[in-house]
Amino acid sequence: MKKEKTLNLLKIGEQATVVSLSGEGALRRRIIDMGITPGAVVIMRKAAPFGDPLEINVRGYELSMRKADAEKITVECR
Repeated sequence: MKKEKTLNLLKIGEQATVVSLSGEGALRRRIIDMGITPGAVVIMRKAAPFGDPLEINVRGYELSMRKADAEKITVECR
């Protein structure tokens, strides 16, 4: 059974596949431009001391993003 949750809830080192993106307009476009699209594999690398921002690996590069943005990305854990 595969479990869906939002990207901000991944644990350090956990790997998941992007299922869908919520949000609209410029925010959605920015997320897509960063390479986070349905089917992309993401790995949670680290989080700042207070949990914001998060650092993920997507498509071979490290990406820092706000926790609020990560909440708009639904992933399926592997």
